[in-house]
Amino acid sequence: MLYWLENDQIKISVDTMGGELHHITGKKEGTQYLSDGNPAFWKYHAPILFPIVGKLRDNSYTIEDKTYHLPQHGLARVREFQMVSQSANHLTFELSSSEDTLAIYPYPFVLRIIYRLEGNNLSVTYEVLNPNSSTMYFSIGAHPAFRCPLEEGESLEDYSLVFDSKETAYRIPLNTDGLLKRDKVPFLDRQNTIALSHELFSQDALIFESLKSCTVRLVSKNHKKGLVFDFSEFPYLGIWTIPDKKAPFVCIEPWMGHADYEDFHGDFTQKEGVLSLDTGEAFHCTYSIQINQ
Repeated sequence: MLYWLENDQIKISVDTMGGELHHITGKKEGTQYLSDGNPAFWKYHAPILFPIVGKLRDNSYTIEDKTYHLPQHGLARVREFQMVSQSANHLTFELSSSEDTLAIYPYPFVLRIIYRLEGNNLSVTYEVLNPNSSTMYFSIGAHPAFRCPLEEGESLEDYSLVFDSKETAYRIPLNTDGLLKRDKVPFLDRQNTIALSHELFSQDALIFESLKSCTVRLVSKNHKKGLVFDFSEFPYLGIWTIPDKKAPFVCIEPWMGHADYEDFHGDFTQKEGVLSLDTGEAFHCTYSIQINQ
């Protein structure tokens, strides 16, 4: 079921399936900023990645010598959330652990997603609560796909991503199984701009760790429409599209955690990038999207 929220500048919708954002509409001209989820390209709009980000080796992991299985990006994106709170400027959705989730992820949890509008800005807050009597381990992230191009007659090559600081950055490459490689690849050398093209993603997503920047802008050379994406609370950033399909979107993905490294064989609790949360504690992180109309 879709729930809608709007103010005088922006209108959004969120589906209870996956707690997933489906629309970001600029009300000035009715421009849609989020991908339409066309299954010919990619059926999602902005899935929530929990309790893993990316892929596990053989889609499995071990906790205390017991093996569990999770698909890429985890369980949240294919579970029904409940809408638990709404006001004039926010919507809150909640997913709790169940017998079904405990069979594939052994930690009790409460996951809340809070969508909040202020002017032309949408903030998305993840809240994870640990109701269990022991420490829980997890990763969490976002995978919003933004329409690119935004206007008829344009192509992806008309757009760039511009960071707020000049970066000297390496990307973390993926192998053919979607696992991370150890040898990082030089990518930015005191630069703040990535010119987009489908060829740029011929070897899958661009993955960065510990960038200096707090924001990245999606800009067109033809007009002022675009967006500013704030990922300041997240240590990892992924950028992705589907080059062989020439998909009309680009994903900007803030992550708390990442896929397995190809040489990782340890317990899930020892995985690089994994988060821990003590009993009775809560975890919060927020990203935001400011649209330019």
